[in-house]
Amino acid sequence: MNFALWPESASTVASEIDLMFIALSVFTLLWGGGIVAVMVYFLARYRRSSRADRTGAPVENRALEWGWITVTAVIGGAIFVWSVLAFLGRESVPQDAYEVRVLAKQWMWKFYHPDGRREIDELHVPVDRPVVLRMQSQDVVHSFFVPAFRVKNDVLPQRYTTTWFEATKTGRYALFCAEYCGTQHAAMTGVVVVQDPVAFEAWLAERAPRDSLVARGRALFMKHGCSGCHEAGSAVQAPRLDGVYGQEVTLVSGEVVRADESYLREAILVPQKHVVAGYAPIMPSFAGQLSDEELLSLVAYLKSLGGP
Repeated sequence: MNFALWPESASTVASEIDLMFIALSVFTLLWGGGIVAVMVYFLARYRRSSRADRTGAPVENRALEWGWITVTAVIGGAIFVWSVLAFLGRESVPQDAYEVRVLAKQWMWKFYHPDGRREIDELHVPVDRPVVLRMQSQDVVHSFFVPAFRVKNDVLPQRYTTTWFEATKTGRYALFCAEYCGTQHAAMTGVVVVQDPVAFEAWLAERAPRDSLVARGRALFMKHGCSGCHEAGSAVQAPRLDGVYGQEVTLVSGEVVRADESYLREAILVPQKHVVAGYAPIMPSFAGQLSDEELLSLVAYLKSLGGP
């Protein structure tokens, strides 16, 4: 039986997460253990049958009180700041990251590479290169969890979530759903295959798909008549989409929102929610007409039109 007291570390953030966990555990055990030890001592020393001298018991000890408060606040605050900085670092996705789209559903993981290649319950990625995952659920809340990478992030319906990692060692690493999602939750597993750059490029070259996500999105854009309103020279007045991704958009309500992936998705499914200032609310909803896979392709195409 393979049993490991500590999971393997195979990403750039694993050591920092481990160190933070150890520091917090040691602090909790020492501080909590110290309190319990003092409690046990006093329970034994001053039990009812004890002949311990109880005269002259101190009413207060300001030095002890302020020392206790200060030490606790300093150590707790230091761990808090450390964790916040680590969290903010995880929120900043490297510019050169390899992007993979993730679609979770009961009970499988579906992965879409930029070139259009698809995988189910197995994800191939290159070593020593950041990989960013743009994730969405088709049904209930799931959670993408790779213990060896110390990466765990919820995958939600009706919106996109993002996480990233950089693997440091080649190999095969277990993938789990860490959020109870139904009767077969325990079977919603997979594997992340980390390859050296040459092997990864060779894998990509095998049975290369005929078109990419962007190409599929462009085809859907034309098929559903989006180009008739949103491209230059169209008869209908509609917002131009070139370079809109990542920009701030002013709505008729005066609200300013950023055109991220969630915004683009909602603009397709619930267009009346984000009517751009200066334009009439005439766009129809495509809810029920597009699958989640088609939405992934459409959003990928709109992103490809440029941004900051």
